Amino acid sequence: MSAAKSQANSISANFPTIIIPVLFGVSWLIYKFVLGNDANFNPDLLKEGKHEPIDGFKGYLGLIYMGGIIVPFLITGFLTVITFVIERFITLFQAGGSGSVDDFVRNVKYLLDSNQIQEAIAACDIQKGSVANVVRAGLVRYEQMDKDTSMSRDQKVLAIQKEVEEATTLEMPMLERNLNILATLASIATLLGLLGTVLGMIRSFKALATSGSPDPTALATGISEALINTFIGILTSALAIIAYNYFTGRIDSMTYRIDEAGFSLTQTFASRH
Repeated sequence: MSAAKSQANSISANFPTIIIPVLFGVSWLIYKFVLGNDANFNPDLLKEGKHEPIDGFKGYLGLIYMGGIIVPFLITGFLTVITFVIERFITLFQAGGSGSVDDFVRNVKYLLDSNQIQEAIAACDIQKGSVANVVRAGLVRYEQMDKDTSMSRDQKVLAIQKEVEEATTLEMPMLERNLNILATLASIATLLGLLGTVLGMIRSFKALATSGSPDPTALATGISEALINTFIGILTSALAIIAYNYFTGRIDSMTYRIDEAGFSLTQTFASRH
């Protein structure tokens, strides 16, 4: 592994520990200065220390602010999902290489059948990406085994197969990195939303339990807190689940193409020796 690739992998591995605290800071600033802006609330009631959202778009921002202290955490979760969806899109796009993976695999199989090993390796260098890296490693070992006279055919086939498996093992962590964060957020966002809902309902019942007539503002605030947290939590969870399933499907497709190319390598070598 080159020094540049090793450094890139190190940065990618540390990316969550850097970006999540940054996103929490951004979320807190959004909560305090965007959602909690005085312009989003009725100025007359604001003088009395009460937050009542005005009509229009700014009123919706104020309504989200009334979701309470859980809102910054939910916004962090939402921004984290968006960030890692973009990061995974870029990574998997690069892993696919510069062209169609299906066309690349078909081309390599054709070149193998024609015994054009150097041309197949050159095609890998043009394609790039995870699939091409694994296939290239197998082709290089294929060429080495083709010239080796000290090993039996079965030993050579096993050596090629082992090379493909080792190259796949090196590529898979990069493809699957950060997917566990999406899977975790799919559950955590719902639980955070539920926690915010419970806190909001507690506030609502507290307003109902006051002596005399209940405070309608406190009651409305509690209900808003309950509903807003539920909405953001479900939205974040749904987005994380959709993204996770999509990316795992893409990775499974790449893995299948790698297996297909590796099988062609070993079968072609066995048939020619």
